[in-house]
Amino acid sequence: MASTAFVRGHRRTPSDIEFKELTRRDAQTAMNKELQKLIATAPPGLQQQTRTEFDNFEKLFNRFLVESGPSVTWDKIRLLPEESVRRYGSLPPPDTKKIQSLLNQLVVIKLNGGLGTSMGCTGPKSAISVRNELTFLDLTVQQIEHLNKMYQTDIPLVLMNSFNTDDDTQKILRKYGQVKVSIFTFNQSRYPRLNRESLLPIPQSFGPESAEGWYPPGHGDVYPSFYNSGLLDEFIKAGKKYVFISNIDNLGANVDLNILNFLLNPENGPAPEFVMEVTDKTRADVKGGTLVEIDGKLRLLEIAQVPKEHVDEFKSINKFKIFNTNNLWMNLEAMKRVVEDQTLHMEIIVNPKTLDNGTNILQLETAVGAAIKSFEGALGINVPRSRFLPVKTSSDLLISMSNLYHLKTGTLEMSPKRSFPSVPLVKLGTHFNKVKDFLARFSSIPDLLELDHLTVSGDVTFGKNVSLKGTVIIIANHGERIDIPTGAILENKIVSGNLRILDH
Repeated sequence: MASTAFVRGHRRTPSDIEFKELTRRDAQTAMNKELQKLIATAPPGLQQQTRTEFDNFEKLFNRFLVESGPSVTWDKIRLLPEESVRRYGSLPPPDTKKIQSLLNQLVVIKLNGGLGTSMGCTGPKSAISVRNELTFLDLTVQQIEHLNKMYQTDIPLVLMNSFNTDDDTQKILRKYGQVKVSIFTFNQSRYPRLNRESLLPIPQSFGPESAEGWYPPGHGDVYPSFYNSGLLDEFIKAGKKYVFISNIDNLGANVDLNILNFLLNPENGPAPEFVMEVTDKTRADVKGGTLVEIDGKLRLLEIAQVPKEHVDEFKSINKFKIFNTNNLWMNLEAMKRVVEDQTLHMEIIVNPKTLDNGTNILQLETAVGAAIKSFEGALGINVPRSRFLPVKTSSDLLISMSNLYHLKTGTLEMSPKRSFPSVPLVKLGTHFNKVKDFLARFSSIPDLLELDHLTVSGDVTFGKNVSLKGTVIIIANHGERIDIPTGAILENKIVSGNLRILDH
């Protein structure tokens, strides 16, 4: 009987490390081949730009293959030393005579790559009306125009669009022709989504049939895209020194003269190259990224980077007391340096999704604030909560449209009639998710001046001039409907069951 002898140690099998190295090289080679094929299908005028974008994508992909597991070692995390975060109240206001000169050294970038799909709208999110029929973009333009007129300055407004929002945004921008604001745009990159199993690109071409295969890779892409657009150099040549970057859906992110003055007139030593506005965490913000110190450098720590066993600790308000508002100030020369010297480093955010056809995919993304460790003398400034008013959901929209705020030259200011400065906690159920449904369910926006907490669930509508105070919970169970009558005042009430008001 023939037998095959196998003597241990005589036949060498590749070790795990060798195996991983071989599969990594195979994945890199396969990816490069597919990307070359894709470049060939790009429109002729876009081939060079696509090649540049794909070079950056390949670097990101190669890092993704090597960097597995959590991107932070939990034991290395240190809470921030006192001097790493300045209190906003300690910043001196600028000399009035110098404001014009300060503003002339500023560029404003708004991150405008997102669609309104999560709120049931088509087109750019910035085109959703948030107050008095004015959109996010209208309010942004009004804010900059007000500063330009008041101080006789020329602050450029720059929009970072994505391939999803650019066409519509360009059409909308035509209406600002007579406005005293210079508006510039550039596009963030277009990266291919990856098949989760094969790690190869989903799109086969740049044609419409592969539209679902592409994604804009997060706002960390602002650094290479702003640089490649030529605008960064243009602004440096024009004497601009700092850029203020924020999300276009944060209604509190307006130009702050005290922070700008702090950067351009430092008290002692060189000014920080990077400032992140942070604010105190409440129970509504437990998922927000926080600032920590690792190996003597400031780092942005996002929930996605936290090992599972430490997530509860990360969410603790007692340990991590502040979170990132994504209002960021950067020195333009420093931005140019970190891109050219390739010293820019941002953790990779792996975003798994499922396409409509059921394919499981991955998106490799980066966050703009994660680059804080690549800049010299980076600092946090703990700002008032009023500088963080994001509108991500219809619950946020209810707050921004209500009498809690009044509108002044494009900026929302909290009403002096509100006796305490905190924003109420509002949770509207799925019936309110889409803006169209949300608007149909309110005959007029209720009075929220004395509201602490509102929860609404199920099929609920509101009549005109409703007033909500304290804690109000309204729950219509499945198959039931609640109509809150016109003029109703609900204070510390729970409403459930059926309440139909029929016209006769």
